[in-house]
Amino acid sequence: MTNISRDSDVVELNEPPRFTYGQRVRTKRTVRNDGTYCGKDVGDILAKKGEEGYVMNIGTFLQQHYIFGVEFILTGNKVGMKTRELEAVDDDDDAPAPKKKSPTASTAGEE
Repeated sequence: MTNISRDSDVVELNEPPRFTYGQRVRTKRTVRNDGTYCGKDVGDILAKKGEEGYVMNIGTFLQQHYIFGVEFILTGNKVGMKTRELEAVDDDDDAPAPKKKSPTASTAGEE
């Protein structure tokens, strides 16, 4: 059997994805084409460090990592990114309002 080379021992799929559909995210580093992006040459920049986009889909890779399909605002490029390559953009305007707990009536003494 072949020994599979993994870049981490962490299995992200044991937890829910860190980002959700439609969430605004930012790249932590510049992302270049490794040859898997059609229409661009190997080494072309797909997203610059700090560029923002939205999570359009969520998939998995090697039954270990979540892959987030991010569409970048400025370039329109759609790039698959690992969790460690992204960070959430904390915009209070984009975040849903927290749900308030509704008060519940006491049932003590009721039959």
